[in-house]
Amino acid sequence: MSARTLRQVVIEAPGAHRLVEHTPRDPGPGEALVAVHAVGICGSDREVYQGNRPEGYVRYPLTPGHEWSGTVAKVGPGVPASLVGRKVVGEGFRNCQVCERCHAGETTLCTAGYEETGFTQPGAMAGTLTLPARLLHPLPDGADLTAAALLEPAACVAAAALKANARPGERVAVVGTGTLGMFAVQFLKAISPVELLVVGTGRDREALSRQFGATDFRLRDQELPEDYDVVIETAGSASAARTAASLLRRGGRLVLTGIPAPGADGLDPTDLVVRQLEVHTVFGAPPDAWAHAVRVFGAGLLDPLPLVTHELPLTEFPQAIELVGAGDPKVGKVLLHP
Repeated sequence: MSARTLRQVVIEAPGAHRLVEHTPRDPGPGEALVAVHAVGICGSDREVYQGNRPEGYVRYPLTPGHEWSGTVAKVGPGVPASLVGRKVVGEGFRNCQVCERCHAGETTLCTAGYEETGFTQPGAMAGTLTLPARLLHPLPDGADLTAAALLEPAACVAAAALKANARPGERVAVVGTGTLGMFAVQFLKAISPVELLVVGTGRDREALSRQFGATDFRLRDQELPEDYDVVIETAGSASAARTAASLLRRGGRLVLTGIPAPGADGLDPTDLVVRQLEVHTVFGAPPDAWAHAVRVFGAGLLDPLPLVTHELPLTEFPQAIELVGAGDPKVGKVLLHP
């Protein structure tokens, strides 16, 4: 570890944070200590700061940061020493490993209760992060750690891509043009669709969508087709979910990843039944989705860097939070460097 003074962000309560000196915690049995390279900020971090994250899904005081990359600096007893020096990313959900859902590989449905890095457990907005080594996913030695900091949202989209089960030659679409939407375009492009439509509310991401493989781009208020095999929704509004469903052919497959405000008007169950639509949802990423995201990234089929628009030091946490919530289409993924 560097001799320089390490810092960490601590959110004491909604709207109140401090930048304090960080003391690395030595890894215990089964744990690893990671030197953090970069940590991303997403809307849920802003919720934590503002205090509007749902009850039970945050615990104050808290060091946030669930999207991160780094290098293993030290391991505890029972962890292979060969991990030291490896570039890694890591799963956030602190699943129990012993309940029925965990044994089925559905760790995001763990019945032991919700625990997640950066929300109820210390996160990566610090010089180091100590966590169970079983949650780590090693990266290729030549991996770009700045790009890899985006693999947590990529893993969530990988979960959607696996549930969508799109096949080569199918007609596929993505509704939403944020970070998740742009990852969905890349995952779907990798299966060689015959058409790949992106639907957004503005044209600011059209060029990037096409760069990532989209064959068509439409606005939500335009006339839209109705014969797609697979649609992944990433926009997080009830209206986006309805738009996504409307794009599907009879018997098509829909995956919802966005979380609208509670009480929103949802999909029409009559429409779902009569058209025999297959509907899946995603909240977080289980291990197989993480492994899929890391493999696709390692194969060079996933390019996160064009999504990064701002890189700031950890000391500029308040500015970073403001950038994320500004609603400026020029602001993409914001990274902090401890």
